Amino acid sequence: LVTGPTGSGKTTTLYSCLNYMNSPNIKIITTEDPVEYDLPGVMQCQVNEDVGLTYGAALRSILRQDPDMILVGEIRDRETGGIAVEAALTGHLVLSTLHTNDAPSATTRMLDLGLESFLIAATLEAIIAQRLVRKVCNNCKEYYEPEPDQAMELGLRPEAIVGKKFAFGKGCSRCNSTGYKGRMALYEMFRISDEIKQMIMDGANVASLREAGRRNGMRTLRESGQLAIYDCSTTLDEVIRETMVLE
Repeated sequence: LVTGPTGSGKTTTLYSCLNYMNSPNIKIITTEDPVEYDLPGVMQCQVNEDVGLTYGAALRSILRQDPDMILVGEIRDRETGGIAVEAALTGHLVLSTLHTNDAPSATTRMLDLGLESFLIAATLEAIIAQRLVRKVCNNCKEYYEPEPDQAMELGLRPEAIVGKKFAFGKGCSRCNSTGYKGRMALYEMFRISDEIKQMIMDGANVASLREAGRRNGMRTLRESGQLAIYDCSTTLDEVIRETMVLE
């Protein structure tokens, strides 16, 4: 599953996964609303609810075609989620998206849709949460030493940024005087280990799942943003703006 708000690059991530897996030996079928890009070698189905071709109806048709890999544009309701889970249980690799603030919250969202916890635990392999931030323009990039209060804005102790350089864009003709040019993604990869599967079946809350994920090596969106700041790829303001809702 890939989660995030509208415009966070979820479809781009899913298409990248399809392109990576695509080969003549793998039958890939998608159901999307809308089909955003044509993918050579992939069968793509456009949802049309006006004529009854919903995600659920499209998925039922797709399963009769014996695909190896299925992309569901979005899990919107219990019917779509249930069929996607059924497909995963019968050996199909299923990719899809949800709208949640972070990766662990996707499990509770699926429960809210009415899916059984044991089915979620049995079929989920990984959840990726992501956000897009603007990149500092390389043509007008400048560096500065951050103040202690800026560490606190990131949820860090002041000593954590001692000796580090932050970057910002002064503004130039190449970036239209914005200081930014291009975008990059921040990722949160939540792998569903055996421990987390059991926690899902036991009804663990999001905070407990998040802590378990971090014990298993998950880097939160805010932590991914911190690394991007240290790398001078983006700015403090961008990371705070895109990850503030998670704090």
